[in-house]
Amino acid sequence: MKKNRKILSKIIMLGIMVFFYMPIVYTIVFSFNSKRSLTHWSGFSLEWYEKMLSNSSMMDALWTTISIAILATIISTIVGTITAIGLSKSNRILKAIVERINDFPIMNPEIVTAISLLMFFSALGVQKGYLTMLVAHVMFCIPYVMLSVSPKLRSLDPNLADAALDLGATPYQAFIKVIIPQIMPGIISGALVAFTMSFDDFIISYFVTGNGVSNISILVYTMSKRVNPSINALSTIIIFVITVVLLVINIVPVVRKKKEG
Repeated sequence: MKKNRKILSKIIMLGIMVFFYMPIVYTIVFSFNSKRSLTHWSGFSLEWYEKMLSNSSMMDALWTTISIAILATIISTIVGTITAIGLSKSNRILKAIVERINDFPIMNPEIVTAISLLMFFSALGVQKGYLTMLVAHVMFCIPYVMLSVSPKLRSLDPNLADAALDLGATPYQAFIKVIIPQIMPGIISGALVAFTMSFDDFIISYFVTGNGVSNISILVYTMSKRVNPSINALSTIIIFVITVVLLVINIVPVVRKKKEG
């Protein structure tokens, strides 16, 4: 009986895996199809990647996506790390208030955040485009950085900074050479999560952009209404980038633990 249950559970798990990952595999495979068909395999070809690279709108969207993801990651990592460090030295009431505020962008549905930002930019009379998209991405990436850094700060010995100061280090040296190296795994994890969130965001980006500025997610959405195999090529690139980032997030801590062990 137990053996049958184990077999059944494995079959169910396999079915779930196929259900979730088959569309991804399908997209990747047909991005190399030699014909325009999205249902009939006609042979291996890089034609759609060549057309994607020669399509100016796709390249502009790719550049916008990468540049905003990098800038949003850098800014949100710096701001989120400094904020988390400041909160670790604050009183409990202030810390609790800021932490609850920090949870709002994560707990809120993305559509609510998107509409709120749209109304905010409209009320300020700001012209929507690249800058508003960047600001929006920084806004929703900061909480993830803080969530990654805060646990490292809580596990940090509170006397480390004082010990460094007693040994003659300046506050800046204590911060850079003592605090930052200790919480670096949290900073790296937060930065990778921020990059991933920014790279594949659609809902918030769609509401806060304008003036012809589109990232990859918006471009894929607009192109999905007509048959264009270049979408598969573009989607494959997105899948590849996100997969690499996720592998780094999961592998780096394991490698670090083995080196420390």
